[in-house]
Amino acid sequence: MTTTSTPPLLGYADRLSARPGESVAVKVSCTLEEDFRASLVRIICADPNPSGPGIIEESVPANFAAGYPARVQPFTPGSYALISLRDDLTLPTTMTVSAMIWPTKPGHSEQAVMSFSKRNNPRTWFVLGVDDTGHGFCRILLADGSSAQVTLLTTLRERIWTRLWAAIDTDTGQLTVGSHNEGRGESNTTTLETRAADNTTGKGEILIAATRTEVHACHFNGKIDSPMIYDRYLDQASLLDETSDPTEHLFARWDFSVGMSTTQIHDIGPHALNGSLINYPARAMTGWNWDGSEMCWRHAPWQYGAIHFHDDDIYDFNWETDFVFHVPDHLKSGVYGIRLTHGNHTDTIPLVVCPPRGQQAARLCVLISTFTWTVYGNHARPDYNANWQDKIKQWNAYPWNPAAFRHYGLSTYNFHSDGSGICHSSHLRPLFNLRPGYLTFGASECSGLRHFQADSHLTAWLEAKGYDYDVITDEALHEEGPELLTPYAAVTTGTHPEYHTRETLDALQAYRDQGGHLAYLGGNGFYWRVALHPENKGLIEIRRAEGGIRAWAAEPGEYYSAMDGTYGGLWRRNGRPPQRLAGVGFSAQGTFSGSYYRRTAASYDQNVAWMFDGIEDEILGDFGLCGGGAAGFELDRVDYRLGSPENTVILASSENHDNSFVLVPEEHLTHITNWPGEPAEQLIRADLAYIEPETGGAIFSTGSITFCGSLPVNNFQNNISTLLDNVFHRFLTS
Repeated sequence: MTTTSTPPLLGYADRLSARPGESVAVKVSCTLEEDFRASLVRIICADPNPSGPGIIEESVPANFAAGYPARVQPFTPGSYALISLRDDLTLPTTMTVSAMIWPTKPGHSEQAVMSFSKRNNPRTWFVLGVDDTGHGFCRILLADGSSAQVTLLTTLRERIWTRLWAAIDTDTGQLTVGSHNEGRGESNTTTLETRAADNTTGKGEILIAATRTEVHACHFNGKIDSPMIYDRYLDQASLLDETSDPTEHLFARWDFSVGMSTTQIHDIGPHALNGSLINYPARAMTGWNWDGSEMCWRHAPWQYGAIHFHDDDIYDFNWETDFVFHVPDHLKSGVYGIRLTHGNHTDTIPLVVCPPRGQQAARLCVLISTFTWTVYGNHARPDYNANWQDKIKQWNAYPWNPAAFRHYGLSTYNFHSDGSGICHSSHLRPLFNLRPGYLTFGASECSGLRHFQADSHLTAWLEAKGYDYDVITDEALHEEGPELLTPYAAVTTGTHPEYHTRETLDALQAYRDQGGHLAYLGGNGFYWRVALHPENKGLIEIRRAEGGIRAWAAEPGEYYSAMDGTYGGLWRRNGRPPQRLAGVGFSAQGTFSGSYYRRTAASYDQNVAWMFDGIEDEILGDFGLCGGGAAGFELDRVDYRLGSPENTVILASSENHDNSFVLVPEEHLTHITNWPGEPAEQLIRADLAYIEPETGGAIFSTGSITFCGSLPVNNFQNNISTLLDNVFHRFLTS
């Protein structure tokens, strides 16, 4: 694959789902000349594997289908805070600027802690920061247009709280920069005699964690706490004097512990210079004074006055709209694709079309896991290899991979450039792995699909079997509650409904408890807790707290979400193990390989034998497009201690998994013991389970991510297909 900084044709929409009568704004960037074209398709199967049904799409007339002028739309990663000064207010000519900082990449590049400039002049008048060698510095603009810089002689320590400050005395021309680390007893100052340029005219702005320049923004990597400005020249002794009045000579002081769940920062100084956060840095971070006595920021917000900024934070690309799709009233519910084409180049933006609010067109509801899709958005796998392109070209699969375009913003399964885990994700940007034909595992001999593409094995099966169905997203379920599912005779998940809010779990639990029929057709579901931003619903937050298979671990004291103040991590650690909802929960994981189920004696009981009508095999699913078997990759099992109902029937269990499969971390107690107290090899399994709650209805759970990958095999004629057909027929006619 020839890596370029920009694929030639990319787009995204302002929403992942819509209903008839609603509008979807589509934003496109195209490096090619002349027009690109847009059209609409209905996506039935997104698997390019020639051994399966292949990609199946239907063209659909659309009101936006036309040509549009190609243009390049830029985007700017990096988070910071922006404060615009009122027209009647200017910065003091003599002043002291101070902030507590916790740098995570000192010495990698020049990074600004705080800067001042005029909105009508791109040149920065003042910047306090860390230079490309890791030394603290202050640079000011001089009257003759040149600049003067004063630099500390010692480097700042990585991930150690330090007060960095600078003072300007316009009467004496003295410019001083200093640092102080109280824990290590280290102090440094450097002074320079100079004359600053006039900063009293023009509309001004203050940036925290960046500068306003034409070339680069010098984004800070790390935490910043308690940034402040005094209207006096203060020396280090005065700054550190705990007996002095903290409000004396104060021009501005931003308290990041105020408004923690918002995108606003608050100045508690005399001028109320409140500001806005750009590109959503991480809030509710432990500050310089956090002492470990409180783990929840809501209980001691004054110890959580830090924001963690990153040079690669990105939320919304803020591209301009190229065209708008007004979803027609008659459009059938389903998964669609807004197709962009220019010559041989294409890009298809998925759009889930839900039925009109308050209406249903089918008895079956397919719950689409858009939260999980977004959390995994642009997951750059560490095992990506350019050699995958050989298979991609052979299959005519989607060509672009986020591992080759990391600057487009990665997923919460990746790290920021400073090594901290990415805790925010959004769909307001091009998501490479959310495209028909994208291969998650390019080196695998099988389809190598996950999420959107793997879920299409289910929709292809539903179409092949002639089932009518509506699609509903977990976002809609979060907002509208259990009433959204009540009309449906049956609700089914896709392959990996992993990420949930309290609202979505409550809605599914209510549907189950009121006698609904729930089919859980995946593995590792209902696992992580996420929060949605109260101001921007497209932004999702994950705190990877104690336990679980984690791509990264949250720092101590940072387990509670900034967005809703709740404890993050596993739902199991929040008192809601998946077994309580679906009868099975995450037990083991291995490489992307699948095995089979073996029927249990219980499956022959007359009360459940109807599920196996037409099936004479004892072995189920020893085939599949994903991993080669119906039971693979991530496996869930029944556990009565964790909440599996006592009447849960284990119909079949998987066996013969390869040596890559291990118990998930939350099951381990020591290197030789585990929580269930059973031999580890017995816990590495997927359970095919069935439950009939006392309240009525039923639950059917497969306990495996690769289950749906077996449905299309042999033109949808196989024992896994027959099993699911029997289950859905009973669920929809009961």
